[in-house]
Amino acid sequence: MWPVSCVFCGCRQEPEAPVCAGCRADLPWAPAPDLTIEPFTSVFTPFEYAFPIDAAIKAMKFKRRLFYAPAFGYLLMQGLVDWPEDVDGLLPVPLHWRRHAMRGFNQAAEIARPVREATGLPLVTNVTRCRRTPYQSGLTAAQRKRNLRSAFAVRGTVEFRHVLIIDDVITTAETCRQLARVLLDAGVEKISALAIAQAARD
Repeated sequence: MWPVSCVFCGCRQEPEAPVCAGCRADLPWAPAPDLTIEPFTSVFTPFEYAFPIDAAIKAMKFKRRLFYAPAFGYLLMQGLVDWPEDVDGLLPVPLHWRRHAMRGFNQAAEIARPVREATGLPLVTNVTRCRRTPYQSGLTAAQRKRNLRSAFAVRGTVEFRHVLIIDDVITTAETCRQLARVLLDAGVEKISALAIAQAARD
């Protein structure tokens, strides 16, 4: 295997370390998260939404710089100190099919791929985004809640007890909260959430 470069500084690294030690130390690691956000069992956001994490997320999401996805997965696994052992399914936040077609990929699914490889956990595949909603960025907390009302649906049954929702950024957690509600209604017992970064609330 040829060595790869650190996605942030370009320094040559071994394949299993897509981010060098120096950049890992300099990244905007977040303080311990608030684990009491309803209705979640746990919420994991290892980073603050600040440079260079914010720039890398935008580059991946809007400029197709998908080489950031394995690095984010690596960093997420590095940052998960208190992984809930009873998680049995991973759910990347679904995109509406029209937005998925326009973008060509789902950034949450790209982030979830290395997490799935590291944990061996299966994906929850029967939850869809049934209503195309405007982007959440720039909206107030109340607007985000209205924007996502009835946006997700479960097809059939969900055969998981503790689902980990995966997204790129959590601000008010409303996207994950709406997903959690449809999962709980479908019989899932516990929901946790994992995102690369926590953005400041409006």
